[in-house]
Amino acid sequence: MEVSSRIDQRSGMELRPVRFEPDFAPHASGSVLACFGKTRVICAATLEPSVPRWMQAQGVEGGWMTAEYSMLPYSTLDRKKRDIAKGKQDGRSVEIQRLIGRSLRAVADLKKLPGHTLWIDCDVLQADGGTRTASITGAYVAAESAVRRAIAAGKLESSPFIDSVAAVSVGFSGDNALLDLCYEEDRDADVDANIVMTGGGRFVEAQASGEEATFSHGQLLELLDLAAAGIRELTALQEKALASLA
Repeated sequence: MEVSSRIDQRSGMELRPVRFEPDFAPHASGSVLACFGKTRVICAATLEPSVPRWMQAQGVEGGWMTAEYSMLPYSTLDRKKRDIAKGKQDGRSVEIQRLIGRSLRAVADLKKLPGHTLWIDCDVLQADGGTRTASITGAYVAAESAVRRAIAAGKLESSPFIDSVAAVSVGFSGDNALLDLCYEEDRDADVDANIVMTGGGRFVEAQASGEEATFSHGQLLELLDLAAAGIRELTALQEKALASLA
């Protein structure tokens, strides 16, 4: 496809400019500002010496990882009401934070978090599409940095992570497959998908849907291949960000 066919002049196979700024939240055990183009998410990890009551009641060994996600009121063009003002949590936020938690637990051995819970808070500063994928990708960086510091401080014996995890959006606009959709592309896409994968190339989750459109088996495979290529790039950027902590 022509480079000029996308809003920001990217090729179909090109990520938005991606940047990780570690230690963005100084009071967190580990944190990062994850920037995917104009989308910016603060991901902060906090290690607490406790586990959920259900684990205690059921005698489950190890620890837990969980996430919370929110979009700050000024993250979108029109002010978004806080959940507390509505009296209940937004259904979309619940879905996304569960996805973030599942993604992290998929690459973790929770028995290596004995008696601890690793909380990941993802707060969207600015939304321009792909907030859930940016949150997952940044959450791993924050969580891994928190774990490394806990090991150095003698709070954990070893890392619970057995692999890294990252996510990216893909979609079709007409016959053109696009990687890492911005808001306008996501809004207008005929097909869009969010793909979560490990650094080793295994799938954690794949969410794909047509918007007044259908897609073929071949198109789905094309999207998965495109996402895999993008996640390989994201994995390298995660590793670079974590290396800067040493």
